[in-house]
Amino acid sequence: MSTPREAAAVPASTPIPGFHLYDTTLRDGSQQEGLTLSVADKLAVARLLDELGVTYIEGGWPGAVPRDTEFFARAQRELSLGTARLAAFGATRKAGVAVAEDEQVRALLDSGAPTVTLVAKSDLRHVVGALRTTAEENLAMVRDTVEHLRAHGREVFVDAEHFFDGFLDDPEHSAAVVAEAFAAGAEVVILCDTNGGMLPHQVAEIVADLRARLDAAGHAGARLGAHTHNDSGCAVANALTAVRAGIDHVQGCVNGYGERTGNADLVTMLADLQLKMGMDLVPAETLGEATRIAHAIGEIVNMPVTTRAPYVGTSAFAHKAGLHASAIRVDPDLYQQIDPRRVGNDMRMIISDMAGRASMELKGRELGFDLTGEKNLLSRLAGTVKQREAAGYSYEAADASFELLLLDEMGRLPRFFEVESWRATSHQLRDGTLETEATVKLHGDGDGLSRAVAIAEGNGPVNALDTALRGALRERFPLIDELELRDFKVRILDAHHGTDATTRVLVRTAGAGQEFQTVGVGPNIIEASWEAIVDAYTYGLYKAAA
Repeated sequence: MSTPREAAAVPASTPIPGFHLYDTTLRDGSQQEGLTLSVADKLAVARLLDELGVTYIEGGWPGAVPRDTEFFARAQRELSLGTARLAAFGATRKAGVAVAEDEQVRALLDSGAPTVTLVAKSDLRHVVGALRTTAEENLAMVRDTVEHLRAHGREVFVDAEHFFDGFLDDPEHSAAVVAEAFAAGAEVVILCDTNGGMLPHQVAEIVADLRARLDAAGHAGARLGAHTHNDSGCAVANALTAVRAGIDHVQGCVNGYGERTGNADLVTMLADLQLKMGMDLVPAETLGEATRIAHAIGEIVNMPVTTRAPYVGTSAFAHKAGLHASAIRVDPDLYQQIDPRRVGNDMRMIISDMAGRASMELKGRELGFDLTGEKNLLSRLAGTVKQREAAGYSYEAADASFELLLLDEMGRLPRFFEVESWRATSHQLRDGTLETEATVKLHGDGDGLSRAVAIAEGNGPVNALDTALRGALRERFPLIDELELRDFKVRILDAHHGTDATTRVLVRTAGAGQEFQTVGVGPNIIEASWEAIVDAYTYGLYKAAA
């Protein structure tokens, strides 16, 4: 089987052999609520998709969306692809309009894209109700547009929109649309579960039925594709089922982006096809970049990868229960579907009140501490974690605070400063303005640092305390200015206690080449925040000095 990398040098008018991984993040993925891509974003994502080894990148709908028209114009000058071929998306000619006079079809040619993917109605109910035309005219629209684009040297794919729903309602017309596209010269016809409601057994049955009809019509061996949505939670399963039924072109979006509940996750499909179904689609080293690429795209589109995403999520290989940890210490594969390094991820131990000595030992190893044989230390640490979790702490997402706790149990916790006292006050002026001021008093770490006092104003008590603490530390530790509090999460525990409830705060800090989270717990948000912030600066200084 040819890989996308080997096929990249094939001339644009010649079909790419082998299995197709077709990404539509830049078009269908951008229909997700809250996801908006600039042209620069689309170019950046396209380069990352090329790194992932996809065969085709659908860049958008030129002529219909101005931003997509600009993308294709800039892509001709700025985008150099190593493995992928760029595809433009558009529709068949309008009903009653000559294909040569259809402006949208002309825009597809003007885009310069070597491949054009046409969406065609394949559900007769949509033909009559949405297009307000006849079955015969719909077939002519498909035939004319495919032939016109082929005559201009384009590789043509046809997305048979609403195919599965249409086939269940009127299989004759849906199958006729597919056959007409092949007869006109389409290289691939993609069967779309546009509403995302199919189940795997339905996909298998319909693909087998269609294949028999195509064989009878003289299109034996014609290349079919699958485009699945996740409304029934089966997008990836449906695509894999279609592959097992003989389909060799799948479409999806990185990280499962897309309208409503999203499209099939292309990264999950790639990993499943290569690691579970034995298909040689991309080099092993390319698949090993999947986690990095998925997260990089998530940052660009401002839709971070969900922590529970298969293969590439931060929790994909995370282990919490002590029973798991005991087995993993013997053989990590006992509780993992694959070696996470094959997709560029890593195993992660989660510390909680479920954790025992084995979990502590593995977590210590993950953080760079060899605790083998340290039974007493591990028992003390496990006991401390259980007590603190019972008081409201959570170390699942606060590795930095856990590492400080471990250092404390080992007698190696650094003491960069000692807090003498802190306070924050707020008062409202006559004009309604709220003023907040904080005072922080520190002592040195025993190296002769004199007592430091800092007063600062802020946008609320937490911000004022953070600013004052920075002021007190800055002269001795200039590095403090490189550390930035990036995120701040508050969780109210025992909410039925109302304003007397315990508060937990998670703080994410970045800077000086680091990014980490710390946790604080207290009877109110100010105390909890103060603890998390002190941990953050202590950990940042510790890692910088290590």
